[in-house]
Amino acid sequence: MPVRLRPLFLLFALCLLAGALLCGCRREDDDATAPLAGGATKPAQAVRLLTRHLHDSDLDAFARDAVPPALHVQLETAWREDRTRWPLDELPFDERLPALLGALAAPGSEAKLQKTFDRQFSRADAELKAAAASLGLFGVQYVRNEGDFSAAERDHYAQFVSAISRWGMGAPLGDPQRARVAIPQLAAAARKTGLASEADFARLGMHDSLRRLSAFLATAKQVLGRYGLDLDDSLQHLEAGLQSQTGDTAKVRMRYTLGGQPIDTVVEVERHGGRWYLSDYLRHAEAAVAAPVRPAPAPAPG
Repeated sequence: MPVRLRPLFLLFALCLLAGALLCGCRREDDDATAPLAGGATKPAQAVRLLTRHLHDSDLDAFARDAVPPALHVQLETAWREDRTRWPLDELPFDERLPALLGALAAPGSEAKLQKTFDRQFSRADAELKAAAASLGLFGVQYVRNEGDFSAAERDHYAQFVSAISRWGMGAPLGDPQRARVAIPQLAAAARKTGLASEADFARLGMHDSLRRLSAFLATAKQVLGRYGLDLDDSLQHLEAGLQSQTGDTAKVRMRYTLGGQPIDTVVEVERHGGRWYLSDYLRHAEAAVAAPVRPAPAPAPG
């Protein structure tokens, strides 16, 4: 992939993987209609609640309901102390997000990115298809063998990355008309966040940073929809059901379609203080509050 456009494509990857932060549920039983005020009182509700927040592009609410209240307070403190960017830490390339937003928000970024796109990617359908296939192979191998993933995460993310790769192989990523609309929209949305550096994320804190990023996520999903990937539709129509429960732990099976590809996986949830939470998110959040100060990120390419 040409170096100068890599930040734009990493940004697309981040937007896509934001949809993988969780998978929700849509069930025709008591669990589907039970109230959610104050958090999930049943295992599948934990999945459905976070999915609804992602569908609504509400990252702040997602962070609030993904962990118990006391842990949420600790995460806010760790965020301001530059020890974590949870829940953004759930995503690959999270350390590059401030630089990517900064590059999009820079004065004249629209013209620069459009010029680079026209020179390197416009109508380069065969090359883009090959790149999507290669990224899919690399991504699947990575989540299967590297990183701090549970067995459930490896299974889910491998399916997710494979589906995104298949979508990318057939998506009109080299269409110059779509690019002329997408680039200015993403640039304008990035400027509105006011998040162009690590210092901005620390200064604004977790609550305000995620609130600002929510508007950017909503724009990114609209852009992806024009390329044939409707993340909100995937979230809305995902089906989930309780597979098993033993005391305060349970397993929920999730099935949904992403880019035309079926995904079928199981996640673990657990109960704390009468509310249910996804086990993997709790594990990552607890590690985040115990983390030392994050090292300075490497400069973004391009």
